[in-house]
Amino acid sequence: MAYDVLGAKALNYAPCRYGNSRILFRGPQRRLDAPYVAFIGGTETYGKFIKAPFPDLVESDLGVNCINFGVSNAGVDVFLNDGFITEAANGAEATVLQVVGAHNLSNRFYSVHPRRNDRFLTASPLLKSIYPEVDFAEFHFNRHMLCALYDASTERFGIIAKELQAAWSARMKLLLRRICGHVILLWFADHPPSEADVRYDNPTGSSEPLFVTRAMLDDLAVRVSGYVEVTASEEALAAGTHGMVFDELETPAAGKLMGPRAHGETALHLGKTLHSIVRV
Repeated sequence: MAYDVLGAKALNYAPCRYGNSRILFRGPQRRLDAPYVAFIGGTETYGKFIKAPFPDLVESDLGVNCINFGVSNAGVDVFLNDGFITEAANGAEATVLQVVGAHNLSNRFYSVHPRRNDRFLTASPLLKSIYPEVDFAEFHFNRHMLCALYDASTERFGIIAKELQAAWSARMKLLLRRICGHVILLWFADHPPSEADVRYDNPTGSSEPLFVTRAMLDDLAVRVSGYVEVTASEEALAAGTHGMVFDELETPAAGKLMGPRAHGETALHLGKTLHSIVRV
């Protein structure tokens, strides 16, 4: 059986708030007046369906509070729009910043919800002029919309992907300028960063983080203290959803995410880097 117990209660994420943030973060709530490492990222950092996501595992190894500021389906915008997150990062001994996709952010072609970045809000007149045959009122999520645009025209889609990549790079640089101290950039995925131009990749079959290339990551290298690249091992991928907690209706969603073994691999790699930085 792919899930722990059929019909079991949902995993308790102990949601909590910090400061003046409007975001419900994963708990249990940690102290901000003692040394800590901040973890900023998307669904993987939050640890959807995972009892002990990699921030928890790093905390056990490091012996320092590790505060999970992961946001499910996050794009870079949610971190820039919530002043508390960067404030908390500036108070940390170090910050681990997970690489998230380039599709969940506002840009010249469309706007997204400021906190739920995967939610599509509106298409710009420019995007409507590029895709006059598309009815954008049909879309509620960015990925659904992008899949439709790709299917309508791969050539025109290249224009959209290039804009998303440029917007992502600019926002990441802005975010890194706002965070003082040590920042460790984390790639955590089932594949390594693309060495090629991804503008024609089909978003339907691609896994997260969408549209981010190695060249884009290399461009950030001088702005961070370290870079940790974790591509889940064959053994971790083969384990699938084993050890994850979800109900039957959540099976498709859980199948798209990294399992506990992959989180363990990530914690191991991060721990090696953080031990050389965090000394409390």
